[in-house]
Amino acid sequence: MRVLSLWLFAAFLMVTACGDDAPRNPALRAELLKMLKTDQEQRTLEASQEDWDRTEKANTERMRQILDAYGWPGYELVGKDGAQAAWALVQHADRDLAFQRRGLEMMRRAVDDGDADPSDLAYLVDRVRVAEKKPQVYGTQWETTPEGEWRPRTPIEDEARVDERRAEVGLKPLKDYLKELQSLK
Repeated sequence: MRVLSLWLFAAFLMVTACGDDAPRNPALRAELLKMLKTDQEQRTLEASQEDWDRTEKANTERMRQILDAYGWPGYELVGKDGAQAAWALVQHADRDLAFQRRGLEMMRRAVDDGDADPSDLAYLVDRVRVAEKKPQVYGTQWETTPEGEWRPRTPIEDEARVDERRAEVGLKPLKDYLKELQSLK
């Protein structure tokens, strides 16, 4: 009985110490972070295409199950890092545009409710638009030419106002983003 009481007291202290930022589902948070770690380990030049494909397929299928069971895994459910992992995993589900569109709509509602990051949403908006061969809204999706120069993967819609849209979602100006990309060479 005494051990149980001490354990309950310790659990109470841990929950109290975490405050309101503690996710409702820490196990799901941990799973999402582990999935993202695996995703990032496979997104290298050293990884085989088979490993990359297998990881993306498994992560997409599991994310589909998570969205079915929980809706968008936002801050409240899985914490900020868990929510960002969920976004990255949907963002990387490039072989399933219908799934990305579904995730985009769910994430849009979560952003409207303050339960997801608007700047992450901006990247997913552009990722889906690029896959649809439409102009980007925020200018987040870039590629290199054969000569090694950076260019947008699709044109940027109303490019003269892109920095206004970027600022609205918490992204830095496009010229600063491009400098970051150019430093990756």
